[in-house]
Amino acid sequence: MSKNYKKSLALAGDLFPDEEWIATEPNIWVAKSRLSQRIREPVKWDKEMSQARILTSRGSVAFFLPESEKEQEPNKRHPDTIIDGTIMELKVVSGTIKTLGLEFKRGYKQGKSLLKTNLPVNYPSQSHSVFIQLSSDIKVKAVKAKIAGELKERLDDGNFLCFFEKTGEFYNWSYKDLRAIIGSAK
Repeated sequence: MSKNYKKSLALAGDLFPDEEWIATEPNIWVAKSRLSQRIREPVKWDKEMSQARILTSRGSVAFFLPESEKEQEPNKRHPDTIIDGTIMELKVVSGTIKTLGLEFKRGYKQGKSLLKTNLPVNYPSQSHSVFIQLSSDIKVKAVKAKIAGELKERLDDGNFLCFFEKTGEFYNWSYKDLRAIIGSAK
């Protein structure tokens, strides 16, 4: 098995030790408790699988995490996946630059909350990332500037991945490099 598979399985197992992981297609594993989503929410399932395929077609390994228990955690949502050993939230954005910023903030918050509540402080991987599939005509430079602004006061490690649907371009920027754009890297 690949290094990315091993890192992803280790993190998924540490976060959800009682979960069983089912291989659904090449390089994609899904928490058994989440498989019911295929039937319950087929549109959401298809969208998330499509996003995972963008990443796995580039060599990544994806583990879809269990959905949060709404009764136990009514205002808390888990991030969608672990990709290559990093917690990652998947989003699709079709609106304006403001919508992009809002969706990034939501995804960022979801990843960070899982780290804070489910892993010990000294856990080797404390990073979390956000992947956005962008179907708007927003330019690359504007996307970088917007996300850099959203990261201005945040010092977490992680990456922002963006797939520009209209052009087929794919970018992967570290949070540190994005913060450096606005001179706030620490």
